[in-house]
Amino acid sequence: MIRDLLKYLIMLVVLVLLQALILNNIQFSGYVNPYLYILFILLLPFETPRYLLLFMGFFLGLSIDVFSNTPGIHASATTFLAFLRPFTIDLISSRDNIEVSSTPRLHQMGFGWFMRYTLILVLAHHLFLFFIEVFTFDGFIYTLSRSLLSASFTIVLIIVSQFLIFKE
Repeated sequence: MIRDLLKYLIMLVVLVLLQALILNNIQFSGYVNPYLYILFILLLPFETPRYLLLFMGFFLGLSIDVFSNTPGIHASATTFLAFLRPFTIDLISSRDNIEVSSTPRLHQMGFGWFMRYTLILVLAHHLFLFFIEVFTFDGFIYTLSRSLLSASFTIVLIIVSQFLIFKE
């Protein structure tokens, strides 16, 4: 248990630093901004209590807000992601799938399941994030395209990370 806690703490610190120091500086023609830090919420164990998910989502987003100088935008979007996660898991999983594995990883749950899980949650996060950032529906198509392109790039990074780093 202590080993798992330490592993998740290290993952949290690495993802926040990676996002703040490298990925926040990547922007392709104003459209694509990768947000890999949400991988932390996606990879938490299935049995994580909902109140802890919400707290960690808020804390993770607040950490990114501090580095990005964005007043609560990432905190609200990541809390929204943490709120949707249990409903998404219930929507796409049977109880048998969850009992076989304790964590939502690509190699444990299968590519199809992990892709649906990631696609739903990353799209929800990015749509919420970009629309709360502009806080208007003016330029709806521009904001929607930014959300979809950034979500696509983030999903690619998450899948690649599953093959390169989280092979277990």
